[in-house]
Amino acid sequence: MNTKRVLKLNSKDTKDGPIIYWMNREMRVRDNWSLLYAKSLADEQKAPVVVVYTLVPGFLGGRNRQLAFKISALKQIKQDLAEKNISFFVLVDADGKQSGKHIAEFTKNISAGAVITDLYPLRISRSWSDYVRKNIACSFFGVDAHNIIPVWITSDKREYGAYTIRPKIFRLLPEFLDTFPEMTSSTYAFTEKIKGDDFESLLSKKELEESLQSISWAPPGEEAAHGALKRFLKDGIHRYGAIRNDPNEDGQSNLSPYLHYGMIAPQRVALETTKVAGKDITHILHHIKNKAKIEDDKKPTLIDHAGAFLEELIVRRELSDNFCFYEKKYDSTECFADWAKKSLEKAAKDTREYVYTKKQLEEAKTHDSLWNAAQTQMIQTGKMHGYMRMYWAKKILEWTHSPEEALAIAIYLNDTYELDGRDPNGYAGIAWSIGGVHDRAWFPRPIFGTIRYMSRGGCEGKFDVQKYITTWVQ
Repeated sequence: MNTKRVLKLNSKDTKDGPIIYWMNREMRVRDNWSLLYAKSLADEQKAPVVVVYTLVPGFLGGRNRQLAFKISALKQIKQDLAEKNISFFVLVDADGKQSGKHIAEFTKNISAGAVITDLYPLRISRSWSDYVRKNIACSFFGVDAHNIIPVWITSDKREYGAYTIRPKIFRLLPEFLDTFPEMTSSTYAFTEKIKGDDFESLLSKKELEESLQSISWAPPGEEAAHGALKRFLKDGIHRYGAIRNDPNEDGQSNLSPYLHYGMIAPQRVALETTKVAGKDITHILHHIKNKAKIEDDKKPTLIDHAGAFLEELIVRRELSDNFCFYEKKYDSTECFADWAKKSLEKAAKDTREYVYTKKQLEEAKTHDSLWNAAQTQMIQTGKMHGYMRMYWAKKILEWTHSPEEALAIAIYLNDTYELDGRDPNGYAGIAWSIGGVHDRAWFPRPIFGTIRYMSRGGCEGKFDVQKYITTWVQ
């Protein structure tokens, strides 16, 4: 593998002993650069690989829905690793503050030779890694197995927008979009008698079944993720660019939760997409050139649709990781651009026709049936159509007292109910909607200042609004 994907996180040496892969962001066995690196290091050391996952039941506000998704996937991971002669342990972190300590203690208890983990740009995950870095006696490595290009290689700073990061990605893709080697079985077994925590009992059978039923559109696990990709490439990619922004159509890939939890590698998705398109990645991306409105073309081609999808999968998604990696206050109005801060401050005293409380918004009790439909869809299914997420967030800005309040409520609702919440895509998307992050100044309007505005009338010009409302409200 390309060792540029790996960062040495401390100055300690690799020692004799088991090699720990601290699984964090990547909940899969196949196509996992972190696991592949741990296995290669273990082979060099003639040592076993031990995989450890720290499970936080209420991670950043998530509820049973997200927990059930992870529990089911962890069962599958345990079985898949056993087939590779690799031991798997789950350590439960009840309050979300002890994951780093748990890993450091586990490392000490088994006299590990090295620890490898997934690099995750969110603050809480970085704080866990920082604790491990300071409190283990062996070497510690971080691997970016989530982005096709490691986030620190794409850019050494927070990018202004897609237009600044896109050429950097295009330049580096040929080097990093390589094929995955096969994950072979470990020669060396871990034989010590150590127990992990009983993660399966965190939810009762009834709670697990009810939670999984609410997200029946996305069955958990690596196999389900690959199945969703196959269905999309067979039935959906040929019309993706034309219908992806219509909430009444099943025009999106439905891969978002699988990408969020690392149940499928974005790199695998990109490789399979290029196979279907019949062109290499450079040709496809240079062909599309951010042509977002290909639905206006008379005869969009498969290359157009594949390009629109890969723009979202690679450029927009890796831009979000860049944002959270270099912007520590990604969930605060302090991350807004100066022009947006000044504009919103100037508009702060503008009269709001409607003002709703957090509770009213959470219960979908506003005057706008379209907004209520989007909120209801999210509550019931753990999913909101991507186009509606923008409208939904911007209306929260319009109907609350301040950008600070709007941002806090939008993040709370997104992280609580969305299956793919608590993610750089979510934080960047909300910051874009409310604070103009990765966007530019538009014509001034009351309340919004020069933040891009979205109206119900604009939605009515794009899709059958009443049909969407009827689906979710009536």
